[in-house]
Amino acid sequence: MTREVTAVRVQAQAKLNLTLDVLGRRDDGYHDLRMVMQSISLCDTLDIAPGTGAETRVFTELKFLPTGEKNLAALAARRFWEALGAEPRPLDITIDKRIPVCAGMAGGSSDAAAVLRALNQKEGAPFTPEQLARIGEQIGSDVPYCVLGGTALAEGRGEVLTPLPALPECWAVVCKPEFSISTPELFARIDSVKIRRRPDTAGVLSALEAGDLPGVARRMYNVFQDVLPERQQARVEGIKHTLIDCGALGAAMSGTGPTAFGLFEDEGQAQSAYDALRAEFRDVYLAQTV
Repeated sequence: MTREVTAVRVQAQAKLNLTLDVLGRRDDGYHDLRMVMQSISLCDTLDIAPGTGAETRVFTELKFLPTGEKNLAALAARRFWEALGAEPRPLDITIDKRIPVCAGMAGGSSDAAAVLRALNQKEGAPFTPEQLARIGEQIGSDVPYCVLGGTALAEGRGEVLTPLPALPECWAVVCKPEFSISTPELFARIDSVKIRRRPDTAGVLSALEAGDLPGVARRMYNVFQDVLPERQQARVEGIKHTLIDCGALGAAMSGTGPTAFGLFEDEGQAQSAYDALRAEFRDVYLAQTV
């Protein structure tokens, strides 16, 4: 028997790609990826309550986001009830969006993962975290990682996850420039070129094992940055230079971009980088690794 869903508030944390490598195109049209992922404290807040309509609805201050099951948060609710073998119950999901949209930070996937975790808790935890991550595979490639969070190696489409030693606590300054990136276009671009530089994923894994934050930071790399259109690539590179000039141990682009970020041991240096970027960009965030 399913329980009545009472109102609950949950957080959905953003992710960063410490590394991102594209290994090749698969027969199913997807790509094999190899990525080191990291959660940060920047998050959306979701209020989930019994629905006042016939179907689950999503409310945000961003009018361009879908309100029905084209929104991953609503789709996550349906997938949860299906996995439970229960009749779907409508929900009203209100999202306070802080993770920038179309930024390579898994904002929508993290919202979906937060819904899965919240409903699982409300139902008395019928699914283990690993089972919940498998449900997430039906929603989006980043959702399984967002269910589990932390520091992890993601392979396959992103759903094959290996937990890693936690990244030593540090500050992340995150900046999304004023444009968005077409993910299908970037994958098409990367399919048409020979990748000449790849991240040192093995070196990152060794540095994590040793608790070596500078060793991780200086090896961060994302193959998608090399296939950005020229003007966009220059903009991302400019953000990275600002971060390094302000004392970042390393800087990289997250996901398919265009967000760039830097890791800092020193909070004062991180604050200086935040202030420098805020003078030019609207979407700048100071966060900690989780």
